[in-house]
Amino acid sequence: MEQARQEAVTWRNRALLLFDRVAMPVAVCDVYGAVLLANPAMAAECGTTPGRLRGRDVLELFCPSEATQVERIAQALRLRHRSRYQVSVRWRAPDGTERYGELTADPVSDTVEDTPALLVMLRVDGERRPGCAPPTERARVTPMEARVLALLASGATTARASRETGLTPDGVTYHLRRLSSRWRAANRTELVARAYALGVLTPGVWPPEVSGAE
Repeated sequence: MEQARQEAVTWRNRALLLFDRVAMPVAVCDVYGAVLLANPAMAAECGTTPGRLRGRDVLELFCPSEATQVERIAQALRLRHRSRYQVSVRWRAPDGTERYGELTADPVSDTVEDTPALLVMLRVDGERRPGCAPPTERARVTPMEARVLALLASGATTARASRETGLTPDGVTYHLRRLSSRWRAANRTELVARAYALGVLTPGVWPPEVSGAE
């Protein structure tokens, strides 16, 4: 019994690690649409961190294009149907860009009798920039700052970032503090989310890369 419990914990930890590293924005929601768990890619679309999405209504974060779609899905879930559901949505990115795409929701649970949770994935189809939008923070990022951000996004420690950039540890910390102040990021996780949201790092690429890098 103890061995089975340990194996279950091991596989859960592996699943969470994979969940965090998936490039596609993904979240787990309860049947009412409240976010239970979100990966960094999903948080980046909202300009925040995964922890701060917990409890938020996914349909407030991503506005459905057609209310009738949501009504049909809600009715199907009440009847415990187990189909895959898709909703066309739009939302405002942290830099003011209007983005649009599709949310896909798959009901998941241990048994058919259990109230399902929803595995929600976001596909980004495109974006529209406001006609008079102010310039984003992307132009204010130096090549060294961008490189430090890419290393941070890959999980590098300050010591490793120091070795790979040739900066001192204090130099790495200096760049991170400047960026955190500029983007009003509360911690390093939020700083990485901002870097993706502002286009400094390329979405959907592992290991992380600087946008526009040769």
